[in-house]
Amino acid sequence: KWLGQCPACRKWNSFVEEKLRPEKEKRAAGGGGIPKSAPVKLSAVSMEEEIRRTTGLTEFDRVLGGGIVEGSLTLVGGDPGIGKSTLLLQTAMKLGAAGEKVLYVSGEESLRQIRMRADRLGEGAEELLLYCETDLGEIEDTVREVKPSILIVDSIQTMCDPEITSAPGSVSQIREATALFLRIAKESRISVFLIGHVTKEGTVAGPRVLEHMVDTVLYFEGDRFASYRILRAVKNRFGRTNEIGVFEMRETGLVQVENPSEFMLSGRPLDAPGSVISCAIEGSRPILIEIQALVSPTNFGFPKRQANGTDYNRLNLLMAVLEKRVGLRTGVCDAYVNLAGGLRIEEPALDLGIVLAVASGFLNLPVPGDMLVFGEVGLSGEVRGVKNTLERLFEAKKLGFTRVILPAVSMKSAEKTEGLTLYGADSVQKAIGILKTA
Repeated sequence: KWLGQCPACRKWNSFVEEKLRPEKEKRAAGGGGIPKSAPVKLSAVSMEEEIRRTTGLTEFDRVLGGGIVEGSLTLVGGDPGIGKSTLLLQTAMKLGAAGEKVLYVSGEESLRQIRMRADRLGEGAEELLLYCETDLGEIEDTVREVKPSILIVDSIQTMCDPEITSAPGSVSQIREATALFLRIAKESRISVFLIGHVTKEGTVAGPRVLEHMVDTVLYFEGDRFASYRILRAVKNRFGRTNEIGVFEMRETGLVQVENPSEFMLSGRPLDAPGSVISCAIEGSRPILIEIQALVSPTNFGFPKRQANGTDYNRLNLLMAVLEKRVGLRTGVCDAYVNLAGGLRIEEPALDLGIVLAVASGFLNLPVPGDMLVFGEVGLSGEVRGVKNTLERLFEAKKLGFTRVILPAVSMKSAEKTEGLTLYGADSVQKAIGILKTA
């Protein structure tokens, strides 16, 4: 019967009616021709490497962990218009041109719309198979008949089972559709890609179990009105998590950015107060990022703080460290911190860069354009060591930086680096002193 308020979470109008089908009408959820298995000793498990297919986009392969794994189920989420369909259609066309049999199932666009986008991309894969359908039963029959090596579904929220009375996009429909494509991937060793919409909170729409069922979850990030796009792996059973790939959106589709550090630093001001270059590790690659800070006296009794690309609460904490441990009266100032390039990074190694950017903006002290800063800052004002010090230094040297402020405890591991002048700082106050004399 109708229930207005949930007795568990106390939310109103949160219940949805779902009529259960008779057991005999249900599809075989766990069978489907899978041979009966028996327990196997751990030592008897084959250690052969999984079969991977390269997509033709090295940035995409990097995020996937080296390529598409046979029989894997991958979920790609992102804001509307960010480029999810463009990326997977571009990948499908490259795979089709390489001789792979790819089936692109669309529940949102017509065949003509897909052809128009394909002509704009200009990849020229004539053998790509297109199929416009939302009925899960029809899709399953077609997949078993065509037997593709790659299956792309755009999008999972449009797929529906007519035997379930709830509307497409509901919890039961998404759960049933994901279970079907998981069964197809594991039974037939077909690599399946699902495109998923996101909610206004930035998570994939539908039940949380959706992300647990798939092998890999990728998020497409970035401002859809800007040219850059970030593809991030938040879950990957076949590779590193938090690995990123950088793309640039052009009229002819997505173009991969093979040197994101150079891309992120393009157009930066030199010797400008409040601008500091720091280095973050995303997955397996170091990326140089410009941290910008604008500090000005507040006109009201309550100073304003704004963080773009980093954690707002972390900014407040670091500014409190500056005021208490260094003596800078930042509590009476508005502060705006921005990570240029559109990346969102919460790695502690950016702490020292944020602190020096705020101090530089407050003191109107320019930071040399050839100086790099990284390190974690504690509540006592100490600068703590971070991992992957050598990788950060090699990336800085490759892009022409000659001076680096880093944690004093990391100086010993950085002695092998040549061509860089290293300044070890064990406290925020000492780092600001180095900045004043640089």
